[in-house]
Amino acid sequence: MSFLFLAGSARLAAALIVAGCCACSMATAAPFVPPNDTDVVETLPAKADPAMRRVESLRQQLAARPTDNALRLDIARRYFDLAMAQGDPRYVGYAASALQPLATAGTPPVGYWLLHGMLRQYSHDFEGALQSLDKAAQADPTSGEPHSWRAAIFMVQARYPEALQACQQLAPLTTPLTAIGCSAYARAASGELTSAHTALTQALAAEPGASAELQVWQRTRLAEMALRLQRPAESENHLKAALKLGVTDQFLLGAHADYLLEQQRPAEVLQLLQGWERSDVLLLRLALAGQALKHPEAANWASQLRERFVAAAQRGDRLHEQEAARFALDIDKQPVQALALAQHNYTSQKEPRDAEVLMRTALAAQQPKAAQPALDWLRTSRHEDPRLQRLAAQLTAALAGQGGAK
Repeated sequence: MSFLFLAGSARLAAALIVAGCCACSMATAAPFVPPNDTDVVETLPAKADPAMRRVESLRQQLAARPTDNALRLDIARRYFDLAMAQGDPRYVGYAASALQPLATAGTPPVGYWLLHGMLRQYSHDFEGALQSLDKAAQADPTSGEPHSWRAAIFMVQARYPEALQACQQLAPLTTPLTAIGCSAYARAASGELTSAHTALTQALAAEPGASAELQVWQRTRLAEMALRLQRPAESENHLKAALKLGVTDQFLLGAHADYLLEQQRPAEVLQLLQGWERSDVLLLRLALAGQALKHPEAANWASQLRERFVAAAQRGDRLHEQEAARFALDIDKQPVQALALAQHNYTSQKEPRDAEVLMRTALAAQQPKAAQPALDWLRTSRHEDPRLQRLAAQLTAALAGQGGAK
């Protein structure tokens, strides 16, 4: 699963840069956008979510004031934040629908290009997103968000020097904790894991009044770093502390579920993710835990995911190829199909988890040469992770056995 850095709301966009299902098609699918603000696609459970009730109230106000651009931007952002928190891509479609009328404005209002860039990155149009974010930074030089999103995209593309540069541009526009979190994320991925972990730990301790959302993001990152430093107890402490903050965040749940799966504690995954079947990211974790436990619902969870992936393929949707590759390998036991998905995913997304999935599928499919891009990244980035180093050693041995060692 991919995790991305965001200042301000401090959400993990990850993967909902990776939100949706995947396909082997080269096409990039956009979320469905209702042609009119008033069109009802599906009634979502607003009563269960105060944030959803609030956005529905704002929609009613917009119907009475359709030229209120500030209100329109507010609605689009709230829908996008709901998508990030809950993993439901339909909210992104609603955000795009709210934003669309502003595209034809002679001079879009301040805030338009930021949301436009956020929506473009969601559909994996990374270069288009960067262009929009550059315009957002020019339109509002006091905002740090365009720079944090640019850093996030550069991290997905493994462009670490550019990510660090974006973090430097962000630093004077935000809090020390946010700025240090941004740079630590990039440094930890490129050969400075220990010092980045220390810097972020100290920054978090120095800012106890930080928002719950920001603390969730920083603790999730620290948990990941601690695991790579082979400190599983510390990693779990960060995850539990983040959960206690009460922020609805599917990425935190995904990170905690992955930790529990790696620690062979699948029963706790089922308890953690109860009621989260709507999110493809979390449904995969439920299916993996259910399979390990031979749970009565395991086949049903797997079937739901399979149907979603088939539907995504029919749409030409490639937004969740990493998850689909993992599903094909670990649940459907189809290593060749899994490798094809992982290879295609790696053409656009090059985060450590993407590399791990490519390595695993290449080994399982007995095609170690297919993992060469990930091996090259691991060597040149100086990324530190014992799990990846073990996979690299296995691949190197397999290449040597095939006479293909370099």
